[in-house]
Amino acid sequence: MTRKLLFTDSARAVLAGLQNNPAERARYRQVAKTLGLLETNLRHPSLQTHKYQSRRGPNGEEILEAYAQQHTPGAYRVFFFYGPD
Repeated sequence: MTRKLLFTDSARAVLAGLQNNPAERARYRQVAKTLGLLETNLRHPSLQTHKYQSRRGPNGEEILEAYAQQHTPGAYRVFFFYGPD
């Protein structure tokens, strides 16, 4: 099942910043891979998807967290929630 990802303005800006910065290209590729897996396979083991406890979505939705990097200081994570459909 393929999902459609929608991004907030701030998420779009962070992604563009990673993509346009040559020093961040490797990190951009890792984040892009994670986003691809979120679209196609939420249960992929490398995502290590789990509930994020301390915040809720704008309408009270549960927020989930997926790993874009592992074993890295300041590792990137992707936070998301499901839309109404």
